[in-house]
Amino acid sequence: MEEVLICVPTTPNARAKRRIAALMDEIEILKQDKAMKQRKTTYYVSQGRAIRRMVVLYTPIEDLITENDRCCEDRNTGDCAVPSAEQDRLQRGYVELTKVLPWIHEKLASLDNEESEDMLKKLKQGTDSACGDDTGTLKELMALWVNIERRPTSLLRADDKHHRGFMSNACSKLLCPAEWHWDDPIVKAGIRDRTVTFIVSGNLWPSYMYEDYEADSKNLERGLMKSKLLLIPLQAFKAIFTSPSSANEVDGEVKTCVASIIGMRKVTPRAIAYTACQVRFALSNITSWRIMDGDFDYQIFWNNRVDFFEDTLGPAARARVNELLEWWTRQVTDHQ
Repeated sequence: MEEVLICVPTTPNARAKRRIAALMDEIEILKQDKAMKQRKTTYYVSQGRAIRRMVVLYTPIEDLITENDRCCEDRNTGDCAVPSAEQDRLQRGYVELTKVLPWIHEKLASLDNEESEDMLKKLKQGTDSACGDDTGTLKELMALWVNIERRPTSLLRADDKHHRGFMSNACSKLLCPAEWHWDDPIVKAGIRDRTVTFIVSGNLWPSYMYEDYEADSKNLERGLMKSKLLLIPLQAFKAIFTSPSSANEVDGEVKTCVASIIGMRKVTPRAIAYTACQVRFALSNITSWRIMDGDFDYQIFWNNRVDFFEDTLGPAARARVNELLEWWTRQVTDHQ
């Protein structure tokens, strides 16, 4: 005989209240999930703002991760081949990434492929946003500085870059490689006409990187990277070094502030290289970021500034580099 289920009678009103309560619980769970996703987005975007300023200029984070994986594979298989210069550069970049974002190495290991791609996308969003903010700040600030300090015949406009670069004598003297003299008519014509003898490339040191904007022909390192102009971005971007991050702790990751991410207790070589690129861009007449500006390659320029600090030969060179970094750190802390 089939068993008959006996329902305990309830009122329609009571059943409706319980259904509403269940739906409200579901809505609350969805709200919490959305809030968590938003916090993660805010956190990753905020953290990503450090990457171009402190790690790499154009290199995708994925390339750094791939190179570190390759390096680990070679070590596990006993491959002792000497890495190429590019591989070494990428690996140094990955190490720097883990210093700037200490949580990222373990986080990458814990995420699946889709989650990892989503995180990297948000980091890149922060990277691009920070660079855009810095560029906008320097565009106006550089015009003001040049107009006051260099007193050009035709004042630079803060909202327009078309009259900067090598068409402006005031900007040209700063952009001109330090080994040449802009006031020499042959040099001036050669640079403007882009003749073979006077190609302005990323391998040269522009005058704006020197103290008093002139190099000592007998000692090209004297005064190098000690110009007042290079310190302008660090003053303008003071928030980079001191302002707290709006990101909250997510998934047990340590809550950080911008100062601990990139403001640091000391200035790093890659921060100086980024600053040099931003100043160069602000003095130029190009209106949007790109690797090439005529014959000038920003990636090569950035690489060479970083290598000056990180790829030193011998204890004497290392001591000079450390002294220069200490000088930079003093300048930054004095302006905070």
